[in-house]
Parts: sequence; C-alpha cells; structure tokens
Amino acid sequence: MNNSVGNTARLLGAGLRAVLVLTVVCGVIYPLVVTGVAQAVLPGKANGSEIKDGGKVVGSELIGQRYDLPLKKGQETPEPDLKWFQPRPSNGLGSNSVNTRYKLLLSGATNLSGDSGAVTGKDGKEVCDPKATDGLCAQVKAAQDAVVKDNSTADFKVSPADVPVDAVTSSASGLDPHISPEYADLQAHRIAEKNHLDVKDVEELVDDHTDGRVLGFMGEPRVNVLKLNIALKHLVAQKG
Repeated sequence: MNNSVGNTARLLGAGLRAVLVLTVVCGVIYPLVVTGVAQAVLPGKANGSEIKDGGKVVGSELIGQRYDLPLKKGQETPEPDLKWFQPRPSNGLGSNSVNTRYKLLLSGATNLSGDSGAVTGKDGKEVCDPKATDGLCAQVKAAQDAVVKDNSTADFKVSPADVPVDAVTSSASGLDPHISPEYADLQAHRIAEKNHLDVKDVEELVDDHTDGRVLGFMGEPRVNVLKLNIALKHLVAQKG
C-alpha cells in the first residue's frame, strides 16, 4: 500500500514538474525569443507593417482603405472622394451582425462564378448580359461605368476598353491594399484636375510609388494606394 502511494506521488510530482517546465519553456521563453528575433530582424513586419504620416500611424501596408465622402442623409453607400486615388472594389466585405457591440468588417470574396449573370451569345460563347441586374456581370458593368464616368475629364476621355481588371473586380479578401500601375495612371488626369496639379507631376508620383515584381519575376507591378495618397497629400501641400 505504501509503495503504491509512493509511486503515485512520484508520478504526480514528475507530471507537475513537466507541466511547469513546459509552461515556462513554451509559454514564456519561446514567445519571448520569437518576439525578440522578430523585433530585431523584421521590426516593421512584426509590428503589422504600419504606415506613419506626421508621426502617427495611419494604416498598414497590408490592408486596403476606402477614400469616401461623408455619408449623406438617405444614402446607404458613401460616394468616393475623387480627389484621392481609389482602391479596388471591395464587394466581398460583410458586416458584423452577431456581436453588435463592435462595428466590424468581415473580410471575404463575393464567391460569384465567372459566368454569373452571363448569357450564351450567337457564337456559342458566354458573354455578360448587358441587362443583368445581379451577379458578377452586373457588378463588373456597374464598376466599369463608374470608372469611366469618374475618371473622364474635359481633356481626357476614358474608354471602357481602357479600364483594367483590378478596377472592376475585388480581391479574394476584399482588402487588397494595391492597385495596378495601369489603374493608377488611369486616375491621374482626374487627380490632377481635382487637386489643381499638373498631370505629369501626378504620373511621376505614380511611377515613384510603383513596386516591381518580387525578386524580379514573381507577381505583378503594383502600387500601394495608401502610400500613394500620402505622397499626393504632401504634393498638394507643396504646390499649394
């Protein structure tokens, strides 16, 4: 009996020591080492890839932002503030309807198929139905019309064929912080007109903030909209 109790006590003691050691190693030492290495090697990325302007954090390189006018009475969706470069559409974002104590946006895609809202043409191929009122075709057509209207100026007319894909489609997360250089260039004339700038100055701004392919061959050239708009703000202040 005494041996049984002694064995049990030794087993409990060994288990308790193992719990304490693993708690210290895995719950204290390992997190501190990983955090320390991350802060020493990649402090910017470890802290969320923050973007600062005027000493204040204004966003993250990894998360897109909207640039809209204040919501007017009776409006469900605010209008874009056209003096700023606009990001990709964010049709997949949802709202938090479960825990209403917090106003949150839920990241996500539209999950619409490529032929959503399409019809079969005379040649047997599927084409977007111009009369579609819902589905992917309707969203793309509405976005294309808006891009053409918003970015056409007195001396620069945008053709529907000039509108790049990223201007009318949302990313898988709905939070893509980048746009293509083509979409940024398309907005240059409107930006110049709204901010009383020279178009060449705006185009140079886009070129200066265009990131190339990763390692020279992965991905596509891209422009971070938040960084570009911060630079635009400073350019307007400088020219003003």
